[in-house]
Amino acid sequence: QVRLVESGGGLVQPGGSLRLSCAASGSIFSINTMGWYRQAPGKQRELVALITGGSITNYADSVKGRFTISRDNAKNTVYLQMSSLKPEDTAVYYCNIKSIGINSWGQGTQVTVSS
Repeated sequence: QVRLVESGGGLVQPGGSLRLSCAASGSIFSINTMGWYRQAPGKQRELVALITGGSITNYADSVKGRFTISRDNAKNTVYLQMSSLKPEDTAVYYCNIKSIGINSWGQGTQVTVSS
């Protein structure tokens, strides 16, 4: 069983920045993909960014050039640096890890972009 704990959400003005962190604990294989998803009110959960164990990344078109995903394998932690935030980035952000026999989610952290 894998446990994910997210942190770093909050309220930020448009154009501002936030950094989300997600620490994984439990039985984790070194080969895994970690990612961030988000869900805005009344909308489906959507992919924001993924990073493989070899640090290959993939981003949603809506965040390319503004968000950066990274990971620290020694700490089993994934980060999401968010810059140039827009009101439409407002959502609950969820961390996810996928590996052999594993597909776990964090509890979510609220990000609100508003003046």
